Amino acid sequence: MVDRHELAGGLVDVHAHFTTGRYIEAASAAGHREPDGMPGDYWPRWNAGEHLDLMDQAGIATAMLSISSPGVHFGDAAAARELAREVNDAGAEIVRAHPGRFGLFASLPAPDTDAALAEAARAFDELGAAGVILMTNSRGAYLGDDRLTPVLAELDRRRAVLFLHPTSTEGHEHVDGGRPRPMIEFLFDTARTIVDFILSGAARRFPGLRVIVPHMGGVLPLVADRVELLRSVTGGADPIVFESLRRLYYDLAGAPNAAQLTALRSIAAPDRLVYGSDHAWTPREVVLSTLARLDALEPAGWRAQTTRNAGALLRP
Repeated sequence: MVDRHELAGGLVDVHAHFTTGRYIEAASAAGHREPDGMPGDYWPRWNAGEHLDLMDQAGIATAMLSISSPGVHFGDAAAARELAREVNDAGAEIVRAHPGRFGLFASLPAPDTDAALAEAARAFDELGAAGVILMTNSRGAYLGDDRLTPVLAELDRRRAVLFLHPTSTEGHEHVDGGRPRPMIEFLFDTARTIVDFILSGAARRFPGLRVIVPHMGGVLPLVADRVELLRSVTGGADPIVFESLRRLYYDLAGAPNAAQLTALRSIAAPDRLVYGSDHAWTPREVVLSTLARLDALEPAGWRAQTTRNAGALLRP
């Protein structure tokens, strides 16, 4: 976890990524040479020195590292278990080597329930992970899927931080038009899994979960009214959509603009916003220009506010 004294004087980045050579090799060998439709040379070759240099320039005190899309499960359950262990061990070693500067959101080999539970226990109890990351869908299993219920129940029992990250949908080739999925598909998959989380009743059943929704909620702030309007068509009046949305945390990663930030405030109070850079997938110069944009768009004191929020979120 991140201690309060480590937060003083700088941002906490809850949406930061690392890679390892072995991870890139495994993903590429499993068919992800062009990750989520991006060019093959887009794979970031992460190193601590460059990341720390960016953090110092950007005023980031601590970054929570995770493995981004496509995650660790590529279809082979045994390989997914092994890859999750490898990247989590590597992440924990980075945290140990740079105390106070990095934390870890551990990867889980979902939707393999037993393996995900075992790795979550190892990540928290042995590696000291600050939370876990799940893709918005785990090989087609969204947050309301019964296959993920035991995992959510255990994370709820631990009052764990669950960081979500968008990934390609199953059958994406029928809807993405051959374009990179991060362009628009990621934003819709984020909304899809949160709506499933709420309307399945999982959000109500697992109130101890501390969920971080990425990229300012994707399109979620824009469709929330419509979900609330039509939810009764499925046969129930409960749960209330906006009450559930307001209990979640939202990071500011992506390409913020005034309209999107205004929409986000319709579902999230200021104490539910946290900073995210999306580095190393987002290049250094874009991280810095996005911070400048946030400084111009957000109220004075937004940096201190999001840092306080992250402190409350990550507190054991």
